[in-house]
Amino acid sequence: MVYYSKKIMEHFLHPRHLGKIKDANGVGDTQNLRCGDVMKIYIKVEKKDGKERIKEAKFETLGCGHAIAISDMICALAEGKTLKQAKKITFDDIAEQVGEVPKPKLHCIRLAETALKSAIKDHESKKKK
Repeated sequence: MVYYSKKIMEHFLHPRHLGKIKDANGVGDTQNLRCGDVMKIYIKVEKKDGKERIKEAKFETLGCGHAIAISDMICALAEGKTLKQAKKITFDDIAEQVGEVPKPKLHCIRLAETALKSAIKDHESKKKK
């Protein structure tokens, strides 16, 4: 049996960042072929005080309750951060934010980290063009 903490249940049942940003500056997606989870993170970037910040982050996730809740939490963690700060968000940072997660669900944290960094990379590659 998989354990769902109170925090995971709250973000799973009432996600605050669920949805798509139609004019997103960056989109990152990833998947885990073993479990079937698919995550897509959208970011809206604005330049403020000479620095690019993530103004808004949203997600679309097809997966278990942990995958959905963790997608919501990484969006909350990324919003307001500069791109430089957001790039430094690690597995450990997310795990600390999420709290207790059963070992079989730890891969959801890695997926979220990968999707966010992929969205930032997508934004940066579009800027170069």
